[in-house]
Amino acid sequence: MSHVLQRRETVTPEQLAADPRQAARWILAAAEAGEPEAQALLGQILLDGRGIARDPALARAWFAIAAGRGHAMAGNMLGRCCEHGWGGPADLPAAARHYRAAAERGLDWGMYNYANLLATGRGTERDEPRALAWYRRAAELGHAKSMNLLGRYYEEGRVVAADAQTALAWYRRSAEAGDFRGQFSYATALTSQDRWDEARHWLLAALELGHLKFLRKARDELQRAAWPQLAEITAAYARRCSELEAAES
Repeated sequence: MSHVLQRRETVTPEQLAADPRQAARWILAAAEAGEPEAQALLGQILLDGRGIARDPALARAWFAIAAGRGHAMAGNMLGRCCEHGWGGPADLPAAARHYRAAAERGLDWGMYNYANLLATGRGTERDEPRALAWYRRAAELGHAKSMNLLGRYYEEGRVVAADAQTALAWYRRSAEAGDFRGQFSYATALTSQDRWDEARHWLLAALELGHLKFLRKARDELQRAAWPQLAEITAAYARRCSELEAAES
């Protein structure tokens, strides 16, 4: 949704941040004039409440309009609305259809989200080989989250034969692309090779980027592993979880 919108005016992400209300007026005018990119972006700012009153139901409607005109990211966002119940009832089969359409239009996020539903059997028949194929396509396009999940398939030997080196390579690519789950996966895989300094680096990177739900799971995994070489990192994860929990209470 960060693409530049061009009509009579140009709306960049910088302008949206600097003057959200003016940018919203430009986006609305272009959306009403039939620009699919503007329609998709209008859906996003309505969903976020950026420069305009937050209205998830109207956001969902604009995503549907843009998706109907072939806008892949709008279709993906319509799928997310259907999956999570944003702006209307949750509808997992509809989410799967919209994600698949976005995936077939070549959008990496659509591939990833559709693969997630295929892998878990939500909204569609469970089909892990097809899920893996979509994760792979997204990963090959540079999608960091898909790289991490592709690595997990190879590490666990699901659908494909277990291959620790291939798993490590995908985890590394995910970590370097900035996915905190990939950073954690890469770090824990490095411990099996006694590459402790590299593992510390990536664990600290994941600690900085990760949200509370992830950090709790990571903390628990580190505590179960009880690596003495990473004792200070394990303690740092526990502290960060406590800080975030206190902030939420």
